[in-house]
Amino acid sequence: MEAAVIGELLSGLMFFGIIGFLLLGFPVAFTLAGVSLMFGLVGLAFGVFDLSNFGSLPNRYIGFMTNEVLVAVPLFIFMGVMLERSNIAEQLLLTMGKLFGNLRGGLGFSVIIVGALLAASTGVVGATVVTMGLISLPAMLRAGYDPRLATGVICASGTLGQIVPPSTVLIFMGDMLSGINSQVQMAKGNFAPVPVSVGDLFAGALLPGMLLVGLYLAYTAFKATINPESCPAVPAPPEDEGNLFREVLTALVPPLLLILAVLGSILGGIATPTEAASVGAIGAMILAALRWRLSFEVLRETVVSTATITSMVFVILLGASVFSVVFRLMGGDNLVHEFLGNLPGGQVAAVAVVMAIMFVLGFILDTFEIIFIVIPITAPILLALDVDPVWLGVIVGVNLQTSFLTPPFGFALFYLRGVAPAELPTSAIYKGILPFVALQIVAIATLFIFPGIVTWLPRVVAG
Repeated sequence: MEAAVIGELLSGLMFFGIIGFLLLGFPVAFTLAGVSLMFGLVGLAFGVFDLSNFGSLPNRYIGFMTNEVLVAVPLFIFMGVMLERSNIAEQLLLTMGKLFGNLRGGLGFSVIIVGALLAASTGVVGATVVTMGLISLPAMLRAGYDPRLATGVICASGTLGQIVPPSTVLIFMGDMLSGINSQVQMAKGNFAPVPVSVGDLFAGALLPGMLLVGLYLAYTAFKATINPESCPAVPAPPEDEGNLFREVLTALVPPLLLILAVLGSILGGIATPTEAASVGAIGAMILAALRWRLSFEVLRETVVSTATITSMVFVILLGASVFSVVFRLMGGDNLVHEFLGNLPGGQVAAVAVVMAIMFVLGFILDTFEIIFIVIPITAPILLALDVDPVWLGVIVGVNLQTSFLTPPFGFALFYLRGVAPAELPTSAIYKGILPFVALQIVAIATLFIFPGIVTWLPRVVAG
């Protein structure tokens, strides 16, 4: 058997071997690196791999650590954790609940709107779901809401931080797609390719994020119309009506100003994502101080939480780098190229297959794990087929949002289960999320049919 065929066979077995070990419960980062090393040694025995190929890994690791764009990741995480400690989410939820309480489905509307605002100001999915679960879920259940609708709205709204800027997923994808696109364009003879910036992805994700919010609101309104008993109105007490306007301004203005400072500076070309993230981190500390929530203990907890989350993400990235090197040098990229390039239907079929694979992987893997594994393998062939890199990054982000929602391993479901009342069955959470997973699929289909939803705003921002 030819060495190339053996290499492609081993790379395919390695991919499925990693999935198998992950299903057995082994840690992701060590599974990626460990299984890849084992198959690299097997490839060495067959003459399809060379240990010297690992010599590129130190330079890649140093490149990750010194990448200015990726410095924005811990800064945005710090901003989100600090805002979570300052009780902004709690005040927003309580105020919006009073504002929309007179409407059927009003509490659902308030949760969706607050989820969007928190996504644009914090982007921390776990903290958002837990906060809304602690505050809104008991209130919705007491008001007579269908438990399935209540849990579905909270989980779906809490995961908007995956796609609504400033999303850490988009930061990583922007960095990855920029390098891959440059290589693809240079291979085509274009030696001055236009880089894919994180700002482009942020601009491209705004309208799809609003599309998802609109779909969630429309579904809640639909339920309120055909089944009003599932989401009854909850009028605010008369004594609260006089102060409602002031409460709304107090709750809305601080996060809106922070969103404007961070996203506005990026989209307006005033600051890079890293510089804007620094502004956001300082702004979050100022907001916490204004609420008398900034103390040494809060700062220590925020720094520790930021370091923990950042380390987890980057360790997965380092493990995925080992996988990428072994997979590519054993010929796995040729296998993927041949498979996707020969699909009937060309570009559309290739993207659809990759999206379907990512959707299925979302049942068992986390978002970062999926992008670190799948993007380096599939993006080169998709970009070579002239897929717009900004559109690709955004539609992948929308698709991967479902990884937080899909049973059995959707992290948003676990977060909510941890804070939900004991009498609420887990089956209600799983059933409640299914309509919102369907809405995610509708959103992906819409972006396929109307790609201008993604590409229009980045072109306007670029002038």
